Amino acid sequence: MRLQDLAADIRAARTASGLTQAALAKRVGLSRETLSLLENGRAPDLGAKKIFALLDALGLGVAVESQLRRPDYVRMACATANVSFRHSLTEEELISALVTGKVPPDREAHIRALFEEAPATLLAGLASEAARWTKPGKLQANLRKLATDVGATRKVDEWLKIG
Repeated sequence: MRLQDLAADIRAARTASGLTQAALAKRVGLSRETLSLLENGRAPDLGAKKIFALLDALGLGVAVESQLRRPDYVRMACATANVSFRHSLTEEELISALVTGKVPPDREAHIRALFEEAPATLLAGLASEAARWTKPGKLQANLRKLATDVGATRKVDEWLKIG
């Protein structure tokens, strides 16, 4: 499980329970800003004790499961983006780009190569996986911005199939 998957589950459980970020943060001893960062997949390392307290306050648990059942589109996308380059685009950099719409420093060529050369099924799987980490509609806007910023000529809308 990626931090962004956990963040999406925490946000969904918090909103379903009617709690504000401030109320939940106070309940578990976090600042509202830290909880906001966590819910957006950008939190600093909180440690297991705080994560478990947060999950417990929301009535959530942790289960260990095998990652072998589903493709890891982020890993595959990074492998595709890195084929022609000496320095690699990391999974964290790719996730950050998808969530923020900002190209990581010195990784423009990697993002362009990914958008231009990856199979449409890989890009659609990556978009589907990343859609859980942002608000509805935000991922599509971020992908279009990334494509424009790196000069990708392949139209995002041709492979973007979310929801």
